Amino acid sequence: MTHDQDIETLIVAAHTLTRLAALETANDTPAAQWRTLTILRDHGPLRVGELARLSRVTQPGMTRLVGQMVEQGLLTRATDAADSRATVVEATPLGIEALQTWLLHLTSALAPRFEDLTESEWDALRTTAQVLTRNLDRATAATEAAR
Repeated sequence: MTHDQDIETLIVAAHTLTRLAALETANDTPAAQWRTLTILRDHGPLRVGELARLSRVTQPGMTRLVGQMVEQGLLTRATDAADSRATVVEATPLGIEALQTWLLHLTSALAPRFEDLTESEWDALRTTAQVLTRNLDRATAATEAAR
């Protein structure tokens, strides 16, 4: 198997895991909501346009989603200190708590799918997760620095 095929296999497995998680939890909350909360947790307050870019959705779509999430108390909007014409969006404590609860729910729903792993397989998964996180963090930082 080539490195490209390994990457493809990893991507397909991640998508399958995500779909399975959605089915197992029967959670009807849009994935975009969880993605938005995760981005804001990881990056801190952002302008709507930047949040849309990072989430890979249109700015009007993100504006609608942010409005819904503000109404639910998951996000707040405030004037951008650097530019009073712009607003920034931030996750509220309720939003972060909802994200943490969802992640725990996902983990417990998927845990039975991993019960038969050996310790060496757990070590391999742990190493893979660490490598992915490191490389993706580095790639994200490089992309943001280039902007």
